[in-house]
Amino acid sequence: MPFQKNHEYRWEPENEIPLDKSPICLKGRIGQKQALNDVPGWQDKVRDYIDELINKKPS
Repeated sequence: MPFQKNHEYRWEPENEIPLDKSPICLKGRIGQKQALNDVPGWQDKVRDYIDELINKKPS
């Protein structure tokens, strides 16, 4: 049973931009998965880099 709204232990997002419910999946090179886990805040950095790639695409 999920927590009710405004419950003190309910999960809160860290930023105001909502995340998509479906993940972006890709296969990395050998060792990349473990190396990424050692980088603090790697998920936000990857999201920012994806935004950069999208903004740089040729029109």
